Amino acid sequence: MLRSLEIRDVLIIDRLDLEFRSGLNVLTGETGAGKSILLDALGFVLGWRGRAELVRAGAEQGVVTAVFDLPDGHAARAVLAEAGIEAGDELIMRRVNTVDGRKTAWVNDRRVSGEVLRDLSDTLVELHGQQDDRGLLNPRGHRVLLDTFAGIDLAPVRAAWRAQSAARARLAEAEAALVAARKEEDFLRHAVAELDKLDPEPGEEATLDARRRMMQGAEKIRSDVARAYQAMSEQAAEGMMRDALRWLEGAADKADGALEGALASLNRALIELGEAQAGVEGALAALDFNPSELEAIEERLFAIRALARKHGVLADDLGRFAGDLRGRLAALDSGEAGIAGLAKAVVQAEAAYAEEAGWITRARGAASARLDLAMAAELAPLKMERAVFVTGVTPADAGPDGVDAVTFTVATNPGAPAGALNKIASGGELSRFLLALKVCLTGNTPGLTMIFDEIDRGVGGATADAVGRRLKALAEGSQVLVVTHSPQVAALGGAHWRVEKRVVDDMTLSTVLALSEGERVEEIARMLAGDTITQAAREAARALLST
Repeated sequence: MLRSLEIRDVLIIDRLDLEFRSGLNVLTGETGAGKSILLDALGFVLGWRGRAELVRAGAEQGVVTAVFDLPDGHAARAVLAEAGIEAGDELIMRRVNTVDGRKTAWVNDRRVSGEVLRDLSDTLVELHGQQDDRGLLNPRGHRVLLDTFAGIDLAPVRAAWRAQSAARARLAEAEAALVAARKEEDFLRHAVAELDKLDPEPGEEATLDARRRMMQGAEKIRSDVARAYQAMSEQAAEGMMRDALRWLEGAADKADGALEGALASLNRALIELGEAQAGVEGALAALDFNPSELEAIEERLFAIRALARKHGVLADDLGRFAGDLRGRLAALDSGEAGIAGLAKAVVQAEAAYAEEAGWITRARGAASARLDLAMAAELAPLKMERAVFVTGVTPADAGPDGVDAVTFTVATNPGAPAGALNKIASGGELSRFLLALKVCLTGNTPGLTMIFDEIDRGVGGATADAVGRRLKALAEGSQVLVVTHSPQVAALGGAHWRVEKRVVDDMTLSTVLALSEGERVEEIARMLAGDTITQAAREAARALLST
């Protein structure tokens, strides 16, 4: 519920503090007094689109602050939680418009975006007027209104729609992948066969390259290695060393240890000589190759490198690449079976969605009949007992909210053709249709503030009285603000404000006054009689207030 509204330097309002109540609040005043400015200011702090510039002439900035009571379970609490704002028993919204056009907003002293303001406003305030486009007159919103009236939970059908869409997407993706795979099937099979035939191993390229280089240089060094081996293998050197070792060993016993070092060195020399001979012999054997072996090594090395270039991978990765290709072939071979399973899942998801959507359609059909009866009951007190209101539920393209389109149509007179609400009804009739719809659709929504901007325009007398009584009934358990020119409606308000203009220092300012009982008599008498208030008008005003 809107508890208070503070306005500073907005348009022709310099300073205004309003305290609102629950129930029916009425605002009256002469045309042009500034009633619409109040709605502009409230819309500004709620983030609604409106005038681009609101700052009063001569001021640096305009500021609007709105305070709402926030009972437990109020829908605004979820918006605050999502925005990371702490929620207490009240909600304070403040927005500033500087003279250079910058706009800044705070909620409970936390700076927020205009989007957060608008999300909050959807839970706090509803604005209705003869040219209302916030749901009642917008055909795109009729289905939402009917679902709200019926109390339909759309979560199951929306979940079924998402599951159906996901199943269809998976099937389409698998089918596209299979088509693409079939286009490259010949390439895959040829590439796998080629790789399997070559069967390269990790590290093989480096091994073959080293062997090839050694073979290519073998002829240049083999003769020197052979001569060295021949020299090392001749018996003269080794024989002389062994003769020396034998002579020294014979003399060692009589040398008192003087020959031990020489004997150890000579033994090591003989061992090293043997190892050197073995190493040179192995090298000589490695250098001794068949030219056809070099040719075979080069052919395999070049084949491995050519395949690596062809597929754009490293030679050592050819084996892994071949495994990837085999996996794609296996997926291709099993693709038909996989698609069959996905197609079955689509059928199941479509059946689940159809079941949920069918239930929603039946619920909407039953609710439409109840809404038509409720509208008939509401239109009768509004002096439109002959009007016919029809809620149409027709097939539409499937979507997350079902397979139905909902439209509100009316026939204002017996025998007259039915048509769209905003095209058939006159201004006064439209006001009453909107009010009746609001009474039927709103129910008891705790904490909701409803604003009706001259919704009683074009009606008078007993009809205006009926409009006022429906507004008063609607305000029970909630809060209704009505901008009105009808004395019958004004008389039914629980609280009454008069909007008026005054001139201060050659500047026009608008102000709002809370009226006492006596002041209400004068204001309603003015609404009845015009500029010249007669005693008869005052008596009529008292009569309206007393009833």
